[in-house]
Amino acid sequence: YDQIIQNKAGGTTLTNNGGGKGLELIPSEHVEVIIGQPGYMSNQTPKTTTSGWADESLLMKYRFLSANEEHGNYIVTGFMGVSLPTGSTAFTQNHTVTTPTLAVGKGWGTRDQGVNVQSTYSKSFPSGNQNIFGEPTVWNTSFQGHFSNYFWPEIETSLTRWEGGLLSGKDQMVVTYGILFGRIPLEGRTRLILGVGYQTTNMSGFSTFGNGWVTSARLAF
Repeated sequence: YDQIIQNKAGGTTLTNNGGGKGLELIPSEHVEVIIGQPGYMSNQTPKTTTSGWADESLLMKYRFLSANEEHGNYIVTGFMGVSLPTGSTAFTQNHTVTTPTLAVGKGWGTRDQGVNVQSTYSKSFPSGNQNIFGEPTVWNTSFQGHFSNYFWPEIETSLTRWEGGLLSGKDQMVVTYGILFGRIPLEGRTRLILGVGYQTTNMSGFSTFGNGWVTSARLAF
C-alpha cells in the first residue's frame, strides 16, 4: 500500500491512496509483467473535494544484465509502461500514454549492509492532446544506504522536463528524503517493509506542487 500527499498553491491538497504495484507476474527468467493497482485520488480545495480513480497502468520489464553481490552487484533493465484512460472523469488523462524507460543500478557492500545508486530515464508519449500534455522526460536518481539489517535511508532526485504542451520548456526538480524499515520478520517467510519520505521542490524554479509526504507498506513472502 502506498499513499502520496502533495500540498499545492491556494490551500489545495492532492492525495493518491493505494496506488501500488498490483499483480506481479514473472513469465520467464528475464521478463516481469505488472498489472497496476489504480490509486484512489482526492483533490481537496478550501471550497470543494473531488474524488475518483486514477488511470490503469501496465508495466513490462526486461532484465538485460544483472549480477549478485559476489559478482559485481549491478543491474540494467528496460521498462515499457502503458497508462490506459480508465480513470474517473476528474483524474483520467483521456488518452493512452506510453512510457519507455531505461533503468540501471550499482551496489557496494553485502546483503546485510552497504550502499547503492539507482537511476531511471524515461520519456512519455500520449496518444492525443500533445498540445496539452506535451512529452515529458523524467530522470530519477536515488542514493540508498543499508545499515543495521533493517534501516535503509535514501535521497532521491527527480528531474522532469516538458517538451511541447502547456508546460513546454519548464523544468521541475523534486527531492525526496526517505527511510525504509525492513525486512522485519513476522511469521514464517512473511516480512514487513515500511517506508516514509518527505518531498520538496525548493531547488526548482518551477513546480506543480510545494511539498509532500510519501508512505509505503509492503508484505513480502
